Amino acid sequence: MTWRHVFAILLLTGTIVASKLGGDRRPEQLVQPISSIPDRIGEWQRAYETRFSEHVESRLAATEYLSRVYRKGNMEVALLVSYYAEQKAGETMHSPQACLPGAGWEPWEFGVVYVPVGNERIKVNRYGVQKDGHRQQVLYWYQSKDRIISSEYTGKALLVWDSITGGSTGGALVRLSMADSPNTVDDEIRLASQLIPEVRRCFGSTFRAMERVDARH
Repeated sequence: MTWRHVFAILLLTGTIVASKLGGDRRPEQLVQPISSIPDRIGEWQRAYETRFSEHVESRLAATEYLSRVYRKGNMEVALLVSYYAEQKAGETMHSPQACLPGAGWEPWEFGVVYVPVGNERIKVNRYGVQKDGHRQQVLYWYQSKDRIISSEYTGKALLVWDSITGGSTGGALVRLSMADSPNTVDDEIRLASQLIPEVRRCFGSTFRAMERVDARH
C-alpha cells in the first residue's frame, strides 16, 4: 500500500468524523465582500468584470465570486476569486488542474513560485496551459482566514482538521491567468504580492502562510 492510499484512507476517515462533529456549524462570513477588492491594484486597472452562466455558477458552487480582468498598457490579466463560506466533503474548491482541462486547456508545465509579501515569500502554484495555439500562465493558491497554502493534499487534510477542532472551513481559491510571454510570471508575481493582502482584508484577520520561506533567504 502506497502513502497515497494510506493518506486517502485517513482523509476519508477524518472526513466522516468531521461531518458528524461539524454538522451544526454555521458558515463563516467575510468581513468585507470579495467585490471590495480595489479596481486598481498597483499598476493594474480594472478593465471589465464578468459573470458566469447559470450552468458554470452551479458547477462552481461558490458562496460569492469575483471574475475580473485588469489591464496594464497592452497587457491583460484575468482574476478569479471564488469564496466558499463552508466546505464539506465533496464540496471543496475546484482545482484549476481539474477545471481548466475540463474547459479544453491542456497543461504543458506545472511548478511553484514564491510571492513576496512583507518579509515572507509565499509558495503558490504555477500552471502552464495551452488551447488552440494560445498559451497561458496561471498562478493560483488557496487562502483562508488563517493560512495560505498551495498543496491541495495539505488543504484537504487541514479542512478535516479544522472541521474536527471547530475551526473555520471557509476559504477562497485565488487564480491569475495571463497570456504567456517571457515576463508573464514576473508580472503575475508582482500582482499577487499586492493581491494577497487585499484578499486577507476581506477575511479580516492576519494569516500564516503554509509552505513559506523567509524573504531573507
